[in-house]
Parts: sequence; C-alpha cells; structure tokens
Amino acid sequence: MNQKLRDRSSERGSAGTKFAITLVVILLVANAGYNYIPVAYEAESVKSEMSTAVLQGLATPGKINPVDNVKARIQRAFAVNNVPANAFLDVKMAGPAITARVAYTKEVGILPFGIYTYQYVFDHTATPSGFLLEQTKDATASK
Repeated sequence: MNQKLRDRSSERGSAGTKFAITLVVILLVANAGYNYIPVAYEAESVKSEMSTAVLQGLATPGKINPVDNVKARIQRAFAVNNVPANAFLDVKMAGPAITARVAYTKEVGILPFGIYTYQYVFDHTATPSGFLLEQTKDATASK
C-alpha cells in the first residue's frame, strides 16, 4: 500500500504550479482594475459635472448667455477629469431647457505591455430635470 503512494510521480509539484497560475491571474485582474477604475471614475465625474452645469445654466441671471456658461463649465470639467482633446461637445437650447452632449473614446491598457487595450466609449447627453425646469416651463408658458 505504501509503495502505491510513492509511485505517483505525475502528481508531485502541482501545488506550486497552481499557486503560480493563480498569482498570475490575480496580478492581471489587479492591473486591469488599476488602469480601468480611474477612467470610469473620471467619466462618472464628467457626467455629474454635466448635469450640474446644465441645471445651473437654467438659473443664470441677467445678460449671461446660458449656453456659453454651460460650455465653459463643462470645458473646465474636461481639464480636471483628463478628457481627451478630441472630445465632442455640443450644448444647445432645447425649448426652455439646455441640453449638453459629450462623446469621446479613451484607450485603457487592460493587459500589461500593450497586449490588450480597451476602447472606453463615453457618450452622454445631459438634460435638466426637477423643480427648476418646471419653473422655467411655467414662466415661458405664461408669457
């Protein structure tokens, strides 16, 4: 019986191999997360800034052009959030509201050494909603 256990030479050393494979997989997933998470976070920050800019554009007082004000706010968000220079920005009046659309593509290195790069596509249109939009609609309807 003891002899049968010693003759299994093909089963020796498999723990080290399994550990090495597991370690490589964990490192690849960690590298992908390390590169992808900041890009996704910056995209969500741009979405938030766009929503804020569009909503505050409705409340611009006086002689300030709301479209130019929204464009300036979104372009400041571009600088803070590392948006590529070739990003598409379109801000326009849509009835009583302002809509803003931003689209860009950013390359994210998922696997190390440039083996695989992911094209992160951002395309978001921000439109205002809520109490301020209702106030603007009521004001234009009563004129």
